[in-house]
Amino acid sequence: MSEQEDQQVVEAGSAKKRSPRRVRAFVAQPVVTPPQGPFASDELRKPVNTLAIVPQSKKITPLFRKAYNVMLFLAQEQGIEKDVYRAPLSEVLSGLDFDSHDTALVKKHFRAMATTAVEWQSPTTGEGANWAISGLIGHAELKTERNQTWLEWSYSVKLKHELLEPSVFARLSIEIISQLRSHAAIALYEICGRYRDIGRTSRQHWSWWRPVLSGKPETDKQKELEYRFFKRDVLKPAIAELNAMSDLEVELVEFKQGRYTADLQFSIKKKKQANLPPTKAPKPVDLSLIVSAAALGVDEDRAEQMLIDYGPEALKEGLASLERRIATAYPEPLRDPTRYLKSLMPADATKVVKKLPLDKAEAQASEVAHKEAPVQRQAAWTEEWLRLRKQSLLDQLEAISEEEQSDMEVALLADMDARNAHPSLKKRLQMSGWRHPMVRHEMVRFYALAVIGDGWDKPNAEQLLEIAANMS
Repeated sequence: MSEQEDQQVVEAGSAKKRSPRRVRAFVAQPVVTPPQGPFASDELRKPVNTLAIVPQSKKITPLFRKAYNVMLFLAQEQGIEKDVYRAPLSEVLSGLDFDSHDTALVKKHFRAMATTAVEWQSPTTGEGANWAISGLIGHAELKTERNQTWLEWSYSVKLKHELLEPSVFARLSIEIISQLRSHAAIALYEICGRYRDIGRTSRQHWSWWRPVLSGKPETDKQKELEYRFFKRDVLKPAIAELNAMSDLEVELVEFKQGRYTADLQFSIKKKKQANLPPTKAPKPVDLSLIVSAAALGVDEDRAEQMLIDYGPEALKEGLASLERRIATAYPEPLRDPTRYLKSLMPADATKVVKKLPLDKAEAQASEVAHKEAPVQRQAAWTEEWLRLRKQSLLDQLEAISEEEQSDMEVALLADMDARNAHPSLKKRLQMSGWRHPMVRHEMVRFYALAVIGDGWDKPNAEQLLEIAANMS
């Protein structure tokens, strides 16, 4: 790639088009109420036609949508009279080494903004302008000046005025948007923000809500999915997240036609919370975990999906384990970092709880509740956590090659000799391999000590709270 092509990272239409999980419980999160006033300092005025965008060619990820909101916020601050908008890249995206290959990840997201076709529509039928399909931005360009990387971007001439000086818009807190995890929660928050004073969103057929909240183009396979799966995998997790993280209380309202659900609507209540000090600027979108994953050889798209599915804490812990595994190269160099990282993610039974940060008071309350829980329940939680931990380790063992497994059997046999293990166990290992029911637990322990270390079978208080929330 020439230097000019490298700098001009995105031109609308210049690149080819490239091709949420269940949440049953959330730990309480302090609510951030947007500062009051005509135009609060962290307020994004988002046009109604940009709230229910439907992707036509490629899915819209949470990081994608957050970055776009930050850019729109900065552009509104700079004013409509400009043709090109400009900001340090670090104000839009953080966690990057701008002098390294990390810019490839940046280019991918901005290229997608320019080339991903979306249909602009208001959540209320007939409200707002009738816009054609277009990209989210007109162009984006990266420039390095005095050792600082700058982002320049523009908007389509036809859309610019309504984007930057909208006549009908939703007042949104850029701070709350930065805390939301899934695309469905972000999109639902933006739409509900439009109707916060009305108390109820517009009523639309449930299939209308599917691409709007999922951020995925409608395919034949998508259209065949039943409502119950959309409700389980998208609606319930988004509502739970929004109610836990935002200043709104949202409830799903279903309208039936005979036995089947036809239309959906969301009722909205404002939470009564004390205002927090206003933020002066939006937080840049954090790409540090994606960058760390890419540096370890993990596919960027898969890493971003794991971030969405399992949350930052699980991904961070998984990356730490992956880094240790690569460093030790035990029992041989790792062949597929992406597959190995996926095996480190929580099992399905625990994945339904996404970790949310706790403030000090809530953490203390949780700790007290944990200490006062009956011994029997704590024992049950520990037993369930250990079962899931062992299952995760078994999945990791199954994911490695047969050659690696054979080498580990040899190492396990030597370890059993050193520990004077019972002869029958060693015989079963030699005759039937590590999968024999009498030996399997020995291999799990041996492998866990190698990749995790001492304490692999001891859950901490936070892990027990997750299990408790799940089992309740």
